[in-house]
Amino acid sequence: MIGKENVLKDKSYKFSIRIVKFYQFFSKQKNEYVISKQVLRSGTSVGAMIEEANQAESKADFIHKLSIANKEANETHYWLRLIKDTELIKEDVLPLLKDCEELMKLLTTIIKTTKKNINKKP
Repeated sequence: MIGKENVLKDKSYKFSIRIVKFYQFFSKQKNEYVISKQVLRSGTSVGAMIEEANQAESKADFIHKLSIANKEANETHYWLRLIKDTELIKEDVLPLLKDCEELMKLLTTIIKTTKKNINKKP
């Protein structure tokens, strides 16, 4: 799990950087501030919660924080889909959607594995 945590931290941090750049473009070039702010908030929260999870006080706390990160990733996915489907911007948001989906899959896998390991009896 340690390797996955590092991969998850790296991917979420890079995703946050891309989200910040996306926000800068979307707000400055398109003068759109409501949805872009939602994407910025939820998209950067994913990595922040993963960072907090790595300092969790217990396995239950770890799962809880990763679950919040997963919820934030799902919200970000919603906003990105909305931007794509309403064609608010013509630029391709598919790479961000793909990265978000990958984060959600990683988070789900780590959460399930950790829960399973907690429930195993020695």
